[in-house]
Amino acid sequence: MTRSRRPVAGHGQLRRPTAWSQLMKMLGITAIVVLVSGVAVASYVAYDLGTTFSANAVALDGEKSVPPDIGAIKGGVNMLLVGSDACEPEFSAEFGDRCSDPENAGERNDTNLLLHISDTPRRVTVITFPRDLMVPIPSCTDSDGNATSEMSKQPINVTLETGGPKNGLACVARTISKVSGLDIQFAAKVTWGGVMKITDAIGGVDVCIANGMSDPDTGLELPAGTHTLQGYWALQFLRTRHGVGDGSDLGRGSNQQVYMSSLARKMVSGQVLGNPAVLLKLANTVMSNVTPSTTLTSPSLLVQIALAMKDVPLDQINFVNYPVLTDPDNPNKVVPDTDSADQLWAALAANQAIQVAGQRDDAVVSATPTPTDPATTDPATTDPSAAPTPGATSGPVQLPKNVSGQSAAQQTCSNGNGYNG
Repeated sequence: MTRSRRPVAGHGQLRRPTAWSQLMKMLGITAIVVLVSGVAVASYVAYDLGTTFSANAVALDGEKSVPPDIGAIKGGVNMLLVGSDACEPEFSAEFGDRCSDPENAGERNDTNLLLHISDTPRRVTVITFPRDLMVPIPSCTDSDGNATSEMSKQPINVTLETGGPKNGLACVARTISKVSGLDIQFAAKVTWGGVMKITDAIGGVDVCIANGMSDPDTGLELPAGTHTLQGYWALQFLRTRHGVGDGSDLGRGSNQQVYMSSLARKMVSGQVLGNPAVLLKLANTVMSNVTPSTTLTSPSLLVQIALAMKDVPLDQINFVNYPVLTDPDNPNKVVPDTDSADQLWAALAANQAIQVAGQRDDAVVSATPTPTDPATTDPATTDPSAAPTPGATSGPVQLPKNVSGQSAAQQTCSNGNGYNG
């Protein structure tokens, strides 16, 4: 399908709020980095906006009471972030056969991100679960209140549809909790349309493209360089599979991390957190486009979550891909690499700093070479028999090679498949 629009290559201009007195009503400010449909968003929350945010809240299956102080949640905070491919009437014409072909009907969890905020010292880890991951699906409650049948092995992206419009988010949470072994206290869902509106609210996100990118399925035609993507084109960048890597969902997940790390850097910059006008616009956009779990609607808890994240160093914000192996029953699907995953879960449980082994080179490349410290690489300056300095802390846990990803401090570029423009 021919696309008449092209990516925006400059920051959008935001209008100054007409009533600065609105800011005086705010009793708390929260900035929550959320990655859905492969996209991240922020929420600026006030008590007078809370009613709107709570209206469509979803109760998680077997939902446990959440302490009023997140510091009392032992083992850290876990928040599920789900991107939905729902075909909303306002945007359905943009997505061709996905929204016009009756065989494609239904709503699936297109992106699944588990955000873990550790106990003190605070660290943030975002784990991407590919939609082609084959896992057991537990019994869930559907929209009619009936228990669904357990499934021994299905793609993880069927869980949103399994729970239906009312309980789909809860079903995704239950499934990922079973896969990860982690309690999930909070969850949120955003649609493709919501992603576009939220990205516009922050003036877009800068992404670096190496080699250029061409994907007829999404209409992306990006020459090499840095582009500020907004709205529709930001979403298409997050959706692209054939523009990077081997065309798989695994390459797509790594490509999304280029976007997410750039978003994290923008969020903590003066462009967003330091700009009340942008925050106010973002607040209203998020309140209208995110479906939260009932546990995520308390303004005081949202503020606590924001405060827990705001001072985390960029090198302690990590985006990692859940480790997988090729499904022996279907080469187009993947299954969990539980041995590698167990090492990730163990590091998070012990609140140890982590270091990912590297990115998928077919999808992502480093934008700047890693600096080399001669003192650590020259054998003449290193004494392997020297005893460790008393009181010195151990370095970060080196995760298995099958756990790829990057930190928010790393500047990376999408390894595009070439530009045809």
